[in-house]
Amino acid sequence: MQQARRRPGLARLYARWLAALFVALELVTIASVLVFVMFPMAERGADDLAGLMVLSAQTWVELPPETRPVFEAELARSHRIGLRPQMPPAPDSGLRHGFYIRFLERAFERRLGQEAFFRHEVAAEGDDWLWIAVPAAGRSVGVGFAISRLQTSPLAALAAALAAGMLFVGVLAWWLARRIAQPVARLEQAAEQLAQGANPALLPEDGPRELADLARHFNRMAVQVRELSDARTTLFAGLSHDLRTPLARMRLALEMLTLAPSPQLLERLERDIEEMNGLIGQLLEIAQGLHPEAAQQLALCAWLEQRAEAHRAAAAAAGATLVVHCDAALQARAAPGMLARVLDNLVVNAIRYAPGPVELVAQSVPQPDGTAAALRIGVLDRGPGIPQDQLDAVFRPFHRLEASRSRAAGGYGLGLAIVKQLALANGWSVALQRREGGGLEAWVELPPPA
Repeated sequence: MQQARRRPGLARLYARWLAALFVALELVTIASVLVFVMFPMAERGADDLAGLMVLSAQTWVELPPETRPVFEAELARSHRIGLRPQMPPAPDSGLRHGFYIRFLERAFERRLGQEAFFRHEVAAEGDDWLWIAVPAAGRSVGVGFAISRLQTSPLAALAAALAAGMLFVGVLAWWLARRIAQPVARLEQAAEQLAQGANPALLPEDGPRELADLARHFNRMAVQVRELSDARTTLFAGLSHDLRTPLARMRLALEMLTLAPSPQLLERLERDIEEMNGLIGQLLEIAQGLHPEAAQQLALCAWLEQRAEAHRAAAAAAGATLVVHCDAALQARAAPGMLARVLDNLVVNAIRYAPGPVELVAQSVPQPDGTAAALRIGVLDRGPGIPQDQLDAVFRPFHRLEASRSRAAGGYGLGLAIVKQLALANGWSVALQRREGGGLEAWVELPPPA
């Protein structure tokens, strides 16, 4: 546990990764700018400046002496270039300048055919100048320029850009990491609350697609856990209530049997035991629905025909008919036992409460995003239907529309609860809706194949 606590949080970890990625990207960008943009431009500019300086020295030598001062003044005013009539070549003093001056020295070497080095001097005005000797007409003419003429500091600009980029990268990486990790942190807190038995608030389903899908799946799971918990509470409450009546009758019958044995009392005891056994059997059916079952590929139409055939005798006895409507090409992947129990409960309800034509329908449902189509199976009848305000309530355990609570008329009130629990356990959705023209439609929707 202590080692787990020492691990960095998701936000800090993502911030480090993003910062390293951004810094590496910035360094690659700066290197690319230097190699492919700034160095070629500096080399071209240095070559142009070297050509101007050599041309200025050669022109000065060829001019008449009386016009040279005017030419020197024009060079100083327009280009900040100075000339010296006699200046010996400067030796290599070991002084190293920036890459632009090094490009300039190479340009002079190409033009003069010999090594060339700059001499650094400070003018009377306080400006820094660089001088170089240029041979012209048998003379060594010194040509210099003020360093302020360059008026650029590319390395300083790159250093400032790198510093600003590092600051920006740090802030951006931390913001992005928090934005990514915050939904995960909310999910972790909600999962912890759910594990402790609390009902966490549903997560917002926004942000990137993966995080939105994760929040959507968690919300669905939280709702299912909440519904299962509510159903369990209702089951226990309904079980205790519905078992008290037969137990009270059995206690009274036993007391009467001790006074005067009677076959009628024994028959009543047997009916009460059967009623309790039926109730416990349906509760066990709900519990069995929570055990996983392997999914199989089903030829849906043939499978529906088998389910219909299993109920046709009971349907005929109740005055109902079963008809299957299905496209022969439909295939479904589902747990056959679970799906059969869901469909059987719906068919039994339709036969019991809506004798007449009952249709088993299978349909393919296209998805709005164009992904694989879902499948839905319906049990459609022409019975009295269910009031609109009761369509959701009938899925609650022990909820009966028939108010007499008679087993013959209203059953135990667990059939649709079993359907709901089985659907939740398998990731299906089940819904009831009033049928146009009268009757009820019960639909079970299976998700698209993965």
